Amino acid sequence: MKYKLSSNFVKTAPPGKYCDGAGLWLLKRKDGGGQWVLRLTIQGKRREMGLGGINFVSLKEAREKADKYRASARGNIDPISEREKQRRTFSQSDISLETIALSAFEARKAELKGDGKNGGWFSPLKLHVLPKLGKIAVDEIDSTLIKNTLSPIWHKKADTARKAMNRLNIVLSHAEAMGINVNINATRKARILLGKQNHIVKNIPAMPWSEVPAFYQSLDELTVTHLALRLLILTGVRSHPIRFIHEDEIEGDIWIIPAENMKGAKGKTKNFRVPLSTEALKVINDARAFERDGYLFSAVRKGVISDATMSRHMQRRGMVERPHGFRSSLRTWIAEATDAPYEVAEEVLAHSIDNKVARAYKRTDYIEMRRTIMDYWAEFLTGTKQTQIIRIR
Repeated sequence: MKYKLSSNFVKTAPPGKYCDGAGLWLLKRKDGGGQWVLRLTIQGKRREMGLGGINFVSLKEAREKADKYRASARGNIDPISEREKQRRTFSQSDISLETIALSAFEARKAELKGDGKNGGWFSPLKLHVLPKLGKIAVDEIDSTLIKNTLSPIWHKKADTARKAMNRLNIVLSHAEAMGINVNINATRKARILLGKQNHIVKNIPAMPWSEVPAFYQSLDELTVTHLALRLLILTGVRSHPIRFIHEDEIEGDIWIIPAENMKGAKGKTKNFRVPLSTEALKVINDARAFERDGYLFSAVRKGVISDATMSRHMQRRGMVERPHGFRSSLRTWIAEATDAPYEVAEEVLAHSIDNKVARAYKRTDYIEMRRTIMDYWAEFLTGTKQTQIIRIR
């Protein structure tokens, strides 16, 4: 069958009714939203069957649903009646928000770092939503309930509240996909009721790059915490890949970080290569004394060191700076003490460049230029390189 609509047209189409073919229609509203409707002949009668909104059901998914229900109709089975039976079955089972939230979490674990074992994705729901709404049936969740639940943290803990709202939206979409009749617009309306967040985002305190060598050289103990902090500073990598660094990821003087351990890992297919200076290789070699199950920075009892281990060390020393701030220190040093091109400097920190066209044509990770930068950075940290403009090009 030749389809008539495209994904881009679905997004940009003006209000109206549009046929994709074989009874599948797009009903576009004035507010930009829209619904999928399938027109069927069931046992000699013309019927219309809703397939979901365009914000949650893609054109591809709508076509797949339409194919499924058309096949049922051809087999003399009423798909509308069958779906109602399924919904009645759900109404007799546990469809509490907590149960559906756990189901949504399980469905998304493969997209999360470490299959979501650390529970970071689920945490905003567990801490701020489920204690109040967990036992309520998911089809009874409305905008007022969500607004009242999140209002205490909407401004005080804006980022956590935003994450909780996004997770709730995913849970409601998951419930809709299960055939439960939920208020799919509840989170959107709750945002309107709560209003714009007045929280001011504060950058993580960073140490001026000229002061980093003194701090680095003070990390002179052969402990897991000191070694992890030294490797974090030397490489400019975030704390998660540092904590989960595995022996198998080290290939000569290159550290290959798996795509799933990088920030925003969803959808990423490429690993990230980190050139290791002589000093970084020395730190890794010293860390092997603490290796367990291949992980270099293992915790005392089980697993790897926690996300707070390095931060607490700095806090105990009375510092306001935190480990993540050393990425800013490194980036500023590159800008002020080297002539490295912008694209190379951003690649050091695994940042995506803003220009979409440039990203599409990018075919290099500048590994050799980054190696030069990281070698000079290590020399600067250890006091063997004086501060001056370093020629990278």
